[in-house]
Amino acid sequence: MDRTVSRRGLLLGGAAAGAGAVGGALAHRWAAGAPTAPQEAAALPLNGERTVPFHGPRQAGVETPPQAHAAFTAFDLGRDVDAEGVRRLMRLLSDDAARLTRGEPALADTEPELAAVPAGLTVTFGFGPGLVERVDPDAVPGWLRPLPEFDHDDLDPRWGQADLLVQVCADDPVTVAHAVRMLGKDARAFTEPRWTQSGFRRAHGSEADGTTMRNLMGQVDGTVNPRPGTADFDHLVWREAGPPWLAGGTGLVLRRIETHLDTWDELDRPAREAVIGRRLADGAPLTGGGEHAEVDLAATDATGLSVIADFAHVRRSRTDDPEERIFRRGYNYDLRDHGTPEAGLLFASYQADPVRQFVPIQRRLDELDLLNEWVTAVGSAVFAVPPGCAEGGYVGDTLLEG
Repeated sequence: MDRTVSRRGLLLGGAAAGAGAVGGALAHRWAAGAPTAPQEAAALPLNGERTVPFHGPRQAGVETPPQAHAAFTAFDLGRDVDAEGVRRLMRLLSDDAARLTRGEPALADTEPELAAVPAGLTVTFGFGPGLVERVDPDAVPGWLRPLPEFDHDDLDPRWGQADLLVQVCADDPVTVAHAVRMLGKDARAFTEPRWTQSGFRRAHGSEADGTTMRNLMGQVDGTVNPRPGTADFDHLVWREAGPPWLAGGTGLVLRRIETHLDTWDELDRPAREAVIGRRLADGAPLTGGGEHAEVDLAATDATGLSVIADFAHVRRSRTDDPEERIFRRGYNYDLRDHGTPEAGLLFASYQADPVRQFVPIQRRLDELDLLNEWVTAVGSAVFAVPPGCAEGGYVGDTLLEG
């Protein structure tokens, strides 16, 4: 008899023995009344079941705590789409968005199983000047136009102004991808896709709720932000004046900011902290305290020099005018699937009036902020975010039914 032991036979035999051992172990667990792995997993709370209401006086996705994943998709209206076409489009989009945010499939969903995990899904719509003009040229607010040119911008038309923005956010990337696809199918008969920009934060549960995000430069990003649910937030973000159709809405500035990580890597930690004016470790200002401590712009060191340099980002972004403040909700992006890698930040800024609130801040940054050596805005667009809608209504009905 051939006693030669083949490698294949040894592996198969070992696998069989291993399977028997595992089977015996499982039988022992059952006999002892120990829970199996699936039972243990089922006992854990599932974030995928969480829902955020679509209907309400204000659109979700602005003061909603930022989810882990986001996709901003822009469309241009077809040449022949009139006000009635826009009305049909927004009815269709709003109806499917409401279904998807409840964890239900869209009306003609070809992959309904993918809709069953909403994971905190929100869908937010923004109108560009072109869409509002199709409905009522006199209804376009004065600030709804491209931002002025800034010296350090290098804008690519690929990421420019569009007629309609659909912002989709959730804690699950499959949920985001499915919602973007379903809503894109709704828009197909009325629009042409302009661009999609996708971003991410830390995964849900990786950090405590309320932790300020970090950008890919390693910096804590967004420390100074008005707090949702306060009178200060409502005043700065939600529209109180202007066209009646926008009452309860807001303005969105979306900037695509490329970060030059390779040259940023050449700086040591003290130099990086000097550029920003905050500590890398915890985001606290260089003048001391914790992350949310007030920055002391008058503080000097032992040599008499300012602790926060004139060129530091925190100094250039600050103002004595309390009206010049914004609410930021940023997402990182990292593209490595083409010849030249690109990474950066999708800077989503919400404010009642971008010209009054966002532009003065950006002008100060453009003038002297040393961070401009390592970041470049390559995309920019402005949208009016209408108020929310009641059940049976649709986003934009304040404009289209007015």
